[in-house]
Amino acid sequence: MDIRALDRRALAGTGRIVAQVDAVRLAAPTPCAEWDLRALLVHMAGNNNGFARAAAGHPAEEAVWRGDGLDGDPVAAYQESAQRVEAAFAADGVLDRSLAVYGFGTFPANTAIGMHFIDYLVHGWDVARAIGVEPDLEPELCDAVLKIGAGWPKGSPAIWGPGAPFGHPVPVRNDAPVAERMLGFLGRSASPSDQEGGDWMRGVGDGSERE
Repeated sequence: MDIRALDRRALAGTGRIVAQVDAVRLAAPTPCAEWDLRALLVHMAGNNNGFARAAAGHPAEEAVWRGDGLDGDPVAAYQESAQRVEAAFAADGVLDRSLAVYGFGTFPANTAIGMHFIDYLVHGWDVARAIGVEPDLEPELCDAVLKIGAGWPKGSPAIWGPGAPFGHPVPVRNDAPVAERMLGFLGRSASPSDQEGGDWMRGVGDGSERE
């Protein structure tokens, strides 16, 4: 599994969705209950910048990961940050490094890039839901998320549930499209009433982050 290639494709898809956001929609609610669309985009841009700095060997800085100063034009900030993190992950030797992910610890680059891949694929869906467009999630990318997640400890409260990266899994038919199964696995649903929200970076910058 070429995690960098998967991440590039997730960034490209999410970038196409973010490009459809206009200023009028920045106050729209999102599936991440704690954030409206502006706050979600700031979070996404900040985390992109944080991952980019981590890939270059820098320690985690809260203000960078939090996205301080990016709320004026969060769409432009997101697109610039996506280019930055894609270039950082593509750098020679990056897969031999360990990356400091703010609030979570230090991980081998392959694992950290996998975290980023999952987060940004799912956040593309979050943005699409917020503005009412089709996310067009690539089945191969959704399947990759499920394969990565198959290695996670089942039912772990460190992964799913209150205060964890993802909401509790949402039941989905076994024969449902892979995108729906992936979203359900990560606590998201096509039905808003089932939505718990959550993501890898829950709590970054709000004082609730884990050590």
